[in-house]
Amino acid sequence: MVVFLLHILIMVGPPGSGKSMMAKRLPSILPPLTLEESLETTKIHSVSGMMPDGISLITQRPFRSPHHTISSVALCGGGSNPKPGEISLAHNGVLFLDELPEFSRDVLEVMRQPLEDRKICVARANYKVEYPAGIMFVASMNPCPCGYYNHPTKACTCSPGQVQRYLNKISGPLLDRIDLQIEITPVPFEEISKTAPGEPSAVIRERVVAARKIQEERYKNEKGIYCNAQMTPKLIAKYAVLDETSLAMLKTAMARFDLSARAYDRILKVARTIADLDNSENIQFQHIAEAIGYRNLDRGSWGT
Repeated sequence: MVVFLLHILIMVGPPGSGKSMMAKRLPSILPPLTLEESLETTKIHSVSGMMPDGISLITQRPFRSPHHTISSVALCGGGSNPKPGEISLAHNGVLFLDELPEFSRDVLEVMRQPLEDRKICVARANYKVEYPAGIMFVASMNPCPCGYYNHPTKACTCSPGQVQRYLNKISGPLLDRIDLQIEITPVPFEEISKTAPGEPSAVIRERVVAARKIQEERYKNEKGIYCNAQMTPKLIAKYAVLDETSLAMLKTAMARFDLSARAYDRILKVARTIADLDNSENIQFQHIAEAIGYRNLDRGSWGT
């Protein structure tokens, strides 16, 4: 549920484990669009000629899922007659890239700047434009070429080298910008066959909205900051203070997994969000432990 507060997520798991289904459910759990967000989103789609027929105001968060054959221009925008790309069309909503390693390297690398700055600058010989890119970026991928690495019942036919080469299609700088790296395992038959209904989206959304209200109140005096994912290093030092036990655990994780300074900041942002969902004023040991646990692909043992 942490991802529903504008953090960046990649799900790694075998075919049929539910990665795409979970991504498509995200808009139903996100907080409703504010009037300002609705007007901003409507402007972008109107300029792009993408407004649905008979609708004058977009009131639901966008969900964009481009095919892996998309070009970098179609993703980031531009062209001879400049128009926003898929990144901007997903502004205030979700951009979902299914089977992430199948996208071209050029397309993936253009994601780095908008994920960091929440805007995208397109400069050409005869023009320069800037488009908004306040997106929740969600991606999914198989763990290996055959798709069954770490599967509980099916054997993987890939060699360790093949697994590592497949994962290396996602560059280190891009992976470093992803807050949550989660391994998805297939749901066993006993769970699928249960008739008891699961938790409805409306109930989850209430918890998400409550956590967002906590964050809005926290940052009400910080210009342009509305949620934990937007915290600057200065705000992290102010609002994501750790006790000695949590700090020692984070220090050990940083050294063991050889994490970067950017990964350090992102762990603290995620831990702050987990604490908000737990209605805790301070980040506690279990919150930082959970945030570290979401860095699966940073672990040197993955894929070996």
